[in-house]
Amino acid sequence: MADETTTETTSDGSRKGGLVIALAIALACVVALLAGLVAAAGPARLGALISGAKAPESSSSAHTDASGQGAASASGSGASSYTQLMDMPKQPENIIVLPFQEIIVNITATTATGRQTSRFLKLNLALVYDNSIAGAATIETRQLFMRDSFQDYLRQLNESDLQGSIGIARLKAELLRRARAITDSEAPREFLIADLIIQ
Repeated sequence: MADETTTETTSDGSRKGGLVIALAIALACVVALLAGLVAAAGPARLGALISGAKAPESSSSAHTDASGQGAASASGSGASSYTQLMDMPKQPENIIVLPFQEIIVNITATTATGRQTSRFLKLNLALVYDNSIAGAATIETRQLFMRDSFQDYLRQLNESDLQGSIGIARLKAELLRRARAITDSEAPREFLIADLIIQ
């Protein structure tokens, strides 16, 4: 008779043990989700989110300006709220982002039949440099020379040179090498690409 209770099946032929296993798996998923939330947001912020209380201020949410007066960040804007939520460090004052004018050049491409054709490459980028390094003062005055060098380089490219993340990494490395050579400085740190469109 004890055997009958352990092997009893439902009308669709599945065992009751299957229901217990499914519930255990669902419970494990919920626990894993909660653990992930705690790890991502932190226990204090997760508790504040659940209770509806204000999240504790982090040390990066307020800073002191050059005159020594405290200035709180504008928590009303979405960008600053996102920065506070993610506890991202503020950009150091010696790091400058210099945007370039949009660059449009012709590059070569190979069709499926092997014929060479021309495509337009549109590139919007910005140079990140450290103004505390020697030679940084000349970067803005040399911007047009850098742009000219970039156009010469880009015109030599084939469409396949820009494919995938390796192509983008090579492009950034070549642009950075040229920027450092033209400015004769190690101040250029990296390039940020806003748009790269091939038509």
